[in-house]
Amino acid sequence: MAQVCEICGKGPQFGNNISHAHNVTKRRWNVNLRPVRAKMGGTTKRIRVCTSCLRSGKVVKP
Repeated sequence: MAQVCEICGKGPQFGNNISHAHNVTKRRWNVNLRPVRAKMGGTTKRIRVCTSCLRSGKVVKP
């Protein structure tokens, strides 16, 4: 399942782990997603929303 917020579309960010010896390996920072029940178009749906959308009030709970 994709790590994408269904409200804002925020996805994972990519970068590198860099060790003390400067060995470089790929890594990713995933979005902090939470499954919530939300009103979408008059009906209640279960969606995956990032915590920044929950805190800012972009999600309307039933």
